[in-house]
Amino acid sequence: MRISKIALIMAMMDEAKPLIDRFGLRRQSGVFPDPVPMEVFVGKRGPSQLALVWNGRDGDYGADNVATQPATLAAYLAITKIKPDIIISAGTAGGFVKHGASIGDVYLSRGVFRYHDRRIPYADFAAYGIGSYPGTDVSAVARDLGCKLGEVSTGNSLETIAKDVEVIDSYGASIKEMEAAAVAWVCRLFQMPMFAMKTVVDLVDGEKPSHEQFGENLRMGSARLQQALVNIIDYCGGKTIAELAK
Repeated sequence: MRISKIALIMAMMDEAKPLIDRFGLRRQSGVFPDPVPMEVFVGKRGPSQLALVWNGRDGDYGADNVATQPATLAAYLAITKIKPDIIISAGTAGGFVKHGASIGDVYLSRGVFRYHDRRIPYADFAAYGIGSYPGTDVSAVARDLGCKLGEVSTGNSLETIAKDVEVIDSYGASIKEMEAAAVAWVCRLFQMPMFAMKTVVDLVDGEKPSHEQFGENLRMGSARLQQALVNIIDYCGGKTIAELAK
């Protein structure tokens, strides 16, 4: 089967808007049931139908619905209501200088997705907390488009504490972000192909706190994200899942 319908799951409108504008995506109402906050923007690019799922805003706090709870729901709704051929968890993220990351780098996911902040040191719950959720092999995409490959670690805090870094280092992840493992967990349940595409906007082991770097680099990172997604969508459209790995 060739890829003809691609779903993008994105947490922040600042990240999604450049792509919505670039592709002229239209907001489609009635796709998801009330009162869920997720919104869908649809369009077409080459052979591919596109559905961008934005996690929406929290009605009480006015903040974009970032992190794992909204990502889990968004992934479930995307799979059951949109029925894509593949899902891309797209957004900005933190990288590590010690692994060769620089601000603005574009990473595609490699291997499995794990958590670094679900620490449950009791019997089988320890392994469950970290998890190990497979992603689609996109090594050919990375090679042909000049993206970096790295394992992705997910947690619910922008701030990083020493224990988080210790856990991330234990499995050698290159990217720290807030949604992808949740999306990967749902995709595993439904046997839905998925991968993550993340643009580095802060360096976890850099000199400034992550939240300062994030604020300074979000606009640039979102622009880089948009261009990378254009290239990735063009590349994936019409190919088989197996061809993304060759």
